[in-house]
Amino acid sequence: MSEMARAPTSLSKLDRDREAALRELDPLTVTKLWDNPCWLSFRLNFIAFRFNDPVYRWIETRYGLVRPEFVALYAVGLKGGVAAKNIVSSSGLPKNTLSRAIQKLLQRRLLKRETDPDDLRSYVLALTPAGRAIFDETMPMMVDQQTAMLSVLSEAEQKQLCELMDKMVIASPSWPADLEPEGTST
Repeated sequence: MSEMARAPTSLSKLDRDREAALRELDPLTVTKLWDNPCWLSFRLNFIAFRFNDPVYRWIETRYGLVRPEFVALYAVGLKGGVAAKNIVSSSGLPKNTLSRAIQKLLQRRLLKRETDPDDLRSYVLALTPAGRAIFDETMPMMVDQQTAMLSVLSEAEQKQLCELMDKMVIASPSWPADLEPEGTST
């Protein structure tokens, strides 16, 4: 593997404190996150997992909501009056998975359907008081988890990380959506 294919902060360029900390990680994890041509996606997934896994396990245990259900509830909690298609677009979860999740939330009376004021033929989703209570109760736990994760970065580093991620998110519509060029599938 060429030097260009590895992460810009290759293992050979780490200081002693970071080298010692890496010895606490699983060796395959270290390989995937540093000695890997796809280091960015693996690091983003690793960090997201370290946030999502404890959060979603806690939510499922406490509220009986599986991940797609909470993804939908959280989305509506952040921005009420959105359509299911908006949640699909922003979450990356399959349409059928989110449709089932939304149906369960409607049945549990955590979400309600309302007529879209901009298109009277369509519906948007809103939290019920019970849904709002869950959203409000889970937010501090999620913020605490994020705060713990960001605590290793200075305020300036957090701002820089946010700005760099902004650039990537804004550029994301120009990235390929499919890996096979049109007309080449088997």
